[in-house]
Amino acid sequence: MTAPDFTTVNGLAVEFYDPLGTRYGFPTFPYQQAPTGLATVRQLRAAGLRPGGHDPVAQILWRHRREQRVAYLYRVDLAKPKRTATPAQRAAITKALRARRTCPTCEQVRPYYIPRRYGCCLDCHGDIR
Repeated sequence: MTAPDFTTVNGLAVEFYDPLGTRYGFPTFPYQQAPTGLATVRQLRAAGLRPGGHDPVAQILWRHRREQRVAYLYRVDLAKPKRTATPAQRAAITKALRARRTCPTCEQVRPYYIPRRYGCCLDCHGDIR
């Protein structure tokens, strides 16, 4: 097994530093070293934004235990506001979630989702047993 190729940045040996994309084929930065103006999907979501159909422009690579992980970076200036659900979509979601809490046996709406394992609420399941 070959040793990882390290680059020196600010006096520190950094394995995943390739801002030009020559080593990894894509501009690559180490964990917590992304330049300003770039953000991950989670960071965009937290800011109320979405990538807006644009491809990632860079990546962050890091090691977690023995696995190499990647997070793609998108330009914040090209991001668009998150889409909001229409009233009809919200009503459909509410109806679907209520159906998950409605027992098919006793037809009561429960404060919890009906377990798929039993197919009925816990009270009905206790009566069956």
